[in-house]
Amino acid sequence: MASETAHNGQTEYLPLYAQVKTLLVKRIGSGGWKPGQMLPSENELAAEYNVSQGTVRKALISLETDRMIVRRQGVGTFVARHSRDHTLYQFFRIVGLDDSRLIPTSVVLSQKTQRATREQAAQLSVATGTSLHAIARVRSFNGEPAIFERIFVPVALMPALAVEPNTEMDEEMYVIYQERFGISIVRVAERVAAVAASAEEAKRMKLKAGTPLLEVTRVATDVSGRPVELRISRCDTRRTRYAAEVQ
Repeated sequence: MASETAHNGQTEYLPLYAQVKTLLVKRIGSGGWKPGQMLPSENELAAEYNVSQGTVRKALISLETDRMIVRRQGVGTFVARHSRDHTLYQFFRIVGLDDSRLIPTSVVLSQKTQRATREQAAQLSVATGTSLHAIARVRSFNGEPAIFERIFVPVALMPALAVEPNTEMDEEMYVIYQERFGISIVRVAERVAAVAASAEEAKRMKLKAGTPLLEVTRVATDVSGRPVELRISRCDTRRTRYAAEVQ
């Protein structure tokens, strides 16, 4: 096994467990192990990569911390599989004004194909003008619309991605990405800003145009670090707020 890797033109020495982790991530990302599939035992992986069992265990602990795998005592280690509840718990940071966990319902308003703007292209690491799926939807809590979302996904990643307009979604988008296209979201980066509601947003969310909203811009990446989705959520802060934990 190589003991070093090139990074930005310089030689960077990686701990052995980090090299093993990199190989495991590549294998998961390439579909070598599917979501929900059990990985070989620590002993088997150690033999395959010619390292100690302790090195493999440290690599697996790091993958578990990154939520790429799930370890079940006495059963084995599995590639993480998204479910609706798991996705909401891990990635959804909008809560009630009393910090209560909220379970949204989502209705798709439209889906179309558009060319990526310069800003969208930069965030998705694609060329300006790249074809994107563009999905608009409203998310509600207890029947009250609270979030207007626009979602952008490169068509090349998921050519057959399709959602039914004017219907309530049964699954989270990340579940769809994983189950239909084998793409697992493991990280998101978000930034927030204060914005004014547009005429369309005001209509859909039963607000006055110009009402202050919280905008959350999120880029979601897969196991290889590739940007998969750009999501812009505009939230009615009369009913919700943004909550994040930093460890």
